[in-house]
Amino acid sequence: MPLLAAVIRQWHRRYPGVAITLRESTVMDEALGLVDSDEVDMAVLTAPSTGRFTITAIAEEEIVLAAPVGHLLAERSAVRLEDLEGAPLVHFTPDNGLSSWLDQSLAHAGVHPETVMRTSVTATAPQLAAAGLGIAVCPVSAVSHGFPGAVRSFSPRWVRQLVAVTSAEPDPLVARFIGDLRSHGMRVPRGVRTQLAQDGPPAETPRPSS
Repeated sequence: MPLLAAVIRQWHRRYPGVAITLRESTVMDEALGLVDSDEVDMAVLTAPSTGRFTITAIAEEEIVLAAPVGHLLAERSAVRLEDLEGAPLVHFTPDNGLSSWLDQSLAHAGVHPETVMRTSVTATAPQLAAAGLGIAVCPVSAVSHGFPGAVRSFSPRWVRQLVAVTSAEPDPLVARFIGDLRSHGMRVPRGVRTQLAQDGPPAETPRPSS
């Protein structure tokens, strides 16, 4: 996640005596289990439903649509959730926590896209969409600098809350790290930010004639 990477880089420069180990999981229950057993000091997640942890809000992250340039939905400045009805969707595998979250969100809205393939890697979904395999619904942090496809906001704007989860009140060092996460916030690559702010799709690069 870009948010964590940026702050970890800052800490390596400022606090060379502090060792940071990053463990990655796309399954919320697994991540919460690591926190609960004190195997990790904290986890960055969407807000869990259980109340036995200490939760600190750190950032809001937008959920966006990724599509190939020239796709019908990419012609719009913003996309409604109902516009995804029947659309070919690059989805996530069940071991990725976004899979059930997205299924629940779409079901709640009464929208039924057609899953054409699945990936366990969040950042792969928008890349597959840009390659023309369908559309993807993903956190904006999954869309990298130089993304070759189109990125659109939803209307109304769709955001999720990211939180730091600890098993108890964080100790001073962990609290400082969480504070730096809050201060840094969620930063979006300029090209992606420009697409989300503009009124139309990006210009399609002309293909050379054969």
